[in-house]
Amino acid sequence: MADRYILRITAGPDYDLASHVEIPVNTAEPVHINSDRADIQLNVRVNDYQGLPYGSPGTSPYFEAEPHKYNQDQYSICFRFTPKRPAAVAKADEKEGGVKAEAEDDAKKDVKDEAKKESKEDTDEEDEEDEDEDEEVLGISGLDLQFGNDFDRPIRDRLPPGFNTAMGIVRWWVDPGLDGDAYADRPYLYGPALSSFNALHVGEGEFDPARGGIWVEEGGDEEARAGAGAPADRKARMKWALSEAAKESWVWEYGRTYALDFFNPYLDFANLALRLPGFHLPIMKYWDGQGLRSTPKRSHTLRYVLRNRATGEVYMTVCFTLYLKEDVNEDGTLKEGVDGSETSVVAKAESSGDEEFDEEAALKEAAEKLRIKDEPTKTSSDDLD
Repeated sequence: MADRYILRITAGPDYDLASHVEIPVNTAEPVHINSDRADIQLNVRVNDYQGLPYGSPGTSPYFEAEPHKYNQDQYSICFRFTPKRPAAVAKADEKEGGVKAEAEDDAKKDVKDEAKKESKEDTDEEDEEDEDEDEEVLGISGLDLQFGNDFDRPIRDRLPPGFNTAMGIVRWWVDPGLDGDAYADRPYLYGPALSSFNALHVGEGEFDPARGGIWVEEGGDEEARAGAGAPADRKARMKWALSEAAKESWVWEYGRTYALDFFNPYLDFANLALRLPGFHLPIMKYWDGQGLRSTPKRSHTLRYVLRNRATGEVYMTVCFTLYLKEDVNEDGTLKEGVDGSETSVVAKAESSGDEEFDEEAALKEAAEKLRIKDEPTKTSSDDLD
């Protein structure tokens, strides 16, 4: 079935597809995504890529560099992230400063010389307090910045048998910080950004075309990391970040740039399969809960989101969308109405010709290979891959 579809990747500052741009996959030059919430420079790499735009490189030198060659990583969402100070916060600070200035001016006009001196001493003390407040780091709490997947429609009726066990395996083996509700009307699976990203650099990282563009080595500003207690090693930092205390100690500062890289070998876009240790699960039927609809949409989207848990603000969305090849023009553009159209023809085609797949047996094999008994609901930081 995979040979009937073609992959297109877009990204933008929010959910609105009108704000998205098509990503030139596996090219070194990053795409700029700017909004009033953040400035982002993005590289997306997919190994064995056969998608849009036509003529895209099939791979990236990124996958030949370590640790990605050893890991056999299949894709990477890598970017520079500079969160912006919200306008409301800036306005409040300006207003507070204006009120203080007016109060001080009135006091100076209405009091005698001795009172002026006392007022000046009081003002000096207030200024010192204000300086201390200014020194307080302003930004997004480590508890609030999240990265993960969400969906616009329910998928609960289309989840494969053994889904809960599969999620236990994912949490145990891939991302212990992952949390969400796959049974909600708008399903989501988010993890704290602090533990979800495989590499985190406090600073811009490198730009290295020989390694695929933006290149992120764990590290950066040692003082900033040490101040929050973050370990220098990436796996140690990911384990450390699973604790509430660690997330509380970390702030994604407004105006500071961070380089982040999310990668793994588990999603095989060439064969449309989820490759957890021990088995492959065909994902076309469950891509976004549409594959088993009686009248499915002609496109299927897997969406990654960088968001603020506390405010609900979205900083970036990256959409991996599968289209029927017949719905793509020769120049790589989409035919009119593709995104919103539905067809029963697709349902008939998808329900015929597919070999039966025993999800339960596959999940059981995975659990045995990972030495997991029953459903692996409990996770430990020591389990982090």
